[in-house]
This record gives sequence, structure tokens and C-alpha cells, in this order.
Amino acid sequence: MTNTEQTSVLITGGNKGLGFEAARRLGELGWTIFLGSRDEGRGRAAAGKLADGGANVILVPLDVTSEESVADAVRLVSKHTDRLDVLINNAGAPGTIVAPAEATAGDLHAVYDTNVYGPIRVTHAFLPLLQAADQPRVVMVSSGGGSFAVVTDPDQPVSKMHELAYSSSKAALNMITVRYAQALPGIKFNVATPGEVANRKFAATDMNHHTGELTVTEGTDSIVRLATIGADGPTGIFIDRLGPVAW
Repeated sequence: MTNTEQTSVLITGGNKGLGFEAARRLGELGWTIFLGSRDEGRGRAAAGKLADGGANVILVPLDVTSEESVADAVRLVSKHTDRLDVLINNAGAPGTIVAPAEATAGDLHAVYDTNVYGPIRVTHAFLPLLQAADQPRVVMVSSGGGSFAVVTDPDQPVSKMHELAYSSSKAALNMITVRYAQALPGIKFNVATPGEVANRKFAATDMNHHTGELTVTEGTDSIVRLATIGADGPTGIFIDRLGPVAW
């Protein structure tokens, strides 16, 4: 059976935090939610909660670091729909904070595998389904830490977080998104950060041990905004919940 009526979205890393909250909010709009989760058990529990809340949700076991898992995810989604309206590349890895002088390529590899190569794997694999949609959108979940303007501002907390892996991976993701947007004008590719850059606030998630000042709902404002943009909406932009973020 193909889905020809409801808007459909695949969310990677959708079993908790920002991904789960984005799924909940978009489910409330009546969208079909393909809930990507690396851990099938946690994903099943999360999908159950969404379904109990009235969402039309399909669990998609999905490890963005695995070509085989991504291919399996495409086959599963294709059983339910002949097109994908929105892809939210949310799955991310913080890595460990290693001082630049001590950091090795190995310290960066795992973070890049999730934060950079993961979105490329998933986007490439789902391009045919996205291109079959009328108004396809791709949302990359990045960070203010991936902005050169933010990291070089001494008033921003991230400027004092001396590490290589996470910030550089998100900077790479930002560039990748812009290049996709330029090369594929039929799909809207945009970048969201869950924080408030101007106010130096972060969303409370597992990644920061829930120390952020913004709620997870506030953290998904930018994600949901980009996921729901219309045909005349922008492509190749970087925003937080307050507006544009400098690259």
C-alpha cells in the first residue's frame, strides 16, 4: 500500500530527545512518521508512545553508520510509500572532548561517521523517494558549534570548548547542506540548530546532560519550521528558533 495523501517524514535518531519531539509535533499535524532508531527496542518503545498519542508512526530500524542498515531502511519505507516528503537528519554523536593537542584521527572518525557520513548515506539512499515528492525538504540538524562566526566569538561559550571532532563535523555538515542545496534545486536543503545563538542558550538533551536552558520543544522549533516550509520557502539557509544564524 502506498501513501498518497499524508505528508511523510523520516527522522533519524527519532527515539529520544529532539528527534522524538520533532516526531511528536509533526505527528500532531497528521503526518506519517517514519521513526528511525538505531536501537530497535528503544525505537519500538518510542513508536508506541507516539502511537498512543494518536500519531501514525512506523518504526524504521536505522543505524546511519551502516550502509546495510540504510539500504534496509529504504526498502522498509518503500513498502509503505512511493515518496518521501521530508527527511530530517537528526542522528548525531557528541564524541568526547579531547584537547586538540592530544586529538588523533581516530578520535574524530566515529563522530564524522555519524555526523557527516551518516547524513550523506541517508540522503543519497533516500534521494529517489524524495525526488518523487511534490515539495521535498531535507533538514540537517547541526549546531551553533558548527558556525565559524559563533566559534570565533569570545562571548560564546563554545569558543572556549577546545575540541576538534564535534564542531568540525557540524561545520562540514553545514557545507554539505549548502552544496546539496545548490546542486539539487528541486529539494529544499536547510540547516537547523536547536539552540538560541544570540542568547547563548542550548536545548536540554542527552548530549549536554540536560543542562540546556531551552526545553526540547523549544529546541525543535527551528527543525519543525524548516520541515514545514512551503514551495516558496528558502533553501540553503541556517537558522535557530529566533532566525538566521551566521555561517
